[in-house]
Amino acid sequence: MINVDELRQMSPRQRAELSHALAALDDPLPPAEPDLPAGPLRRTLALVVIIGGCLSLAAWIGVLAVTLPRYYHTGGWRGAWVGFDIVELVTFAATAWAAWKRRQVVIACLIVLATLLCCDAWFDVTLDLRTNGFWLSLLLALCVELPLAALALLVARRLLRLNIRAVRRLRGLAGPVPPLWKLPLYGMDTAGFRTVIPEPCVPVQPAELGLAGGSGRDRPAGTARRQESPAR
Repeated sequence: MINVDELRQMSPRQRAELSHALAALDDPLPPAEPDLPAGPLRRTLALVVIIGGCLSLAAWIGVLAVTLPRYYHTGGWRGAWVGFDIVELVTFAATAWAAWKRRQVVIACLIVLATLLCCDAWFDVTLDLRTNGFWLSLLLALCVELPLAALALLVARRLLRLNIRAVRRLRGLAGPVPPLWKLPLYGMDTAGFRTVIPEPCVPVQPAELGLAGGSGRDRPAGTARRQESPAR
């Protein structure tokens, strides 16, 4: 059995490979989530729907920009804004509860809260344009709503990176966390968790790390090698 002194004599790369091998033994790679588009066909259909939605929305924006009147009197004004503020209040409360309980759902709550705050700032400023309340709406947007939205997004980003770093450590991956836009999405591939791990990092046989037939002290540095990735 490897003791603490032998672990200290290993290189950081060897310790990372050992952690990766132990994690693979204790927690095998899970299958893809059944409720996510894991297959190539479903993933293609999802992308087609998203791209089609973007094109349709862009065309609709052009139509609205040309056809909508500059001023319009509408009903239900009180209900629209009171209802929006109620939703915003519920989101604030849900975010506070999730943060107090330290639940993962706080990340989603923060993103939703930031979105609502940005919408609130946008509609307050644009709808109060050329009215007596414009400067107050602009001040609230710049000093309260938009800074709170930016803070919520920054906290959500930090929590995501902390979770990813913890998972990478469990899988024996050292080093800084890549940017979120570079990380593959877990559950969107039949390989499951392997979508989070870079391709060169594959499970290492315990015998290559000195777990059987000798200790790490008896092996020269760099002996622990990765296996060849199986052909797919």
